[in-house]
Amino acid sequence: MHPDRDPVAPGQRSVWDFPRPAIAEPCDAHIRIEHAGVIVAETRSSVRTLETSHPPSYYLPPECFTPGVLRRAAGSSFCEWKGAAAYWDVVIGDIVLPRVGWSYPSPTAGFVSLRDHVAFYAGPFDRCTVNGETVVPQAGGFYGGWITSGFAGPFKGGPGSMGW
Repeated sequence: MHPDRDPVAPGQRSVWDFPRPAIAEPCDAHIRIEHAGVIVAETRSSVRTLETSHPPSYYLPPECFTPGVLRRAAGSSFCEWKGAAAYWDVVIGDIVLPRVGWSYPSPTAGFVSLRDHVAFYAGPFDRCTVNGETVVPQAGGFYGGWITSGFAGPFKGGPGSMGW
């Protein structure tokens, strides 16, 4: 079952035009993550993944992180396209945001550009932005897409979207 597409406004792309299987592409958008008064990461050199029905996920290069904020977390998961994922905590002084980031240390051939890059769930942070626009986290506890005004949905992750 596929839902009815949301109308696409000028300057928008529909996530229903994104490919399946997913792809990874270089992205020069200004990405910034802030929490507790600290800039956790900032870059204009990320890799974003695009997949049908999902807003983009942004994978950030290691050099864009404030030193000491990333700590490897326990656990792993598996993506049918990208491979085995590792998880990351963000640590700012006494604040620990557990398992808010993920990466692919040995991604599959089609996603080699993700190696050493980390993506994040936007919800736990005070503010995540793309080109200065505060993002809305993708719904659901599993998906990590960042919704901005440049994309039309509906987006997978909300109630009733499991079968999409």
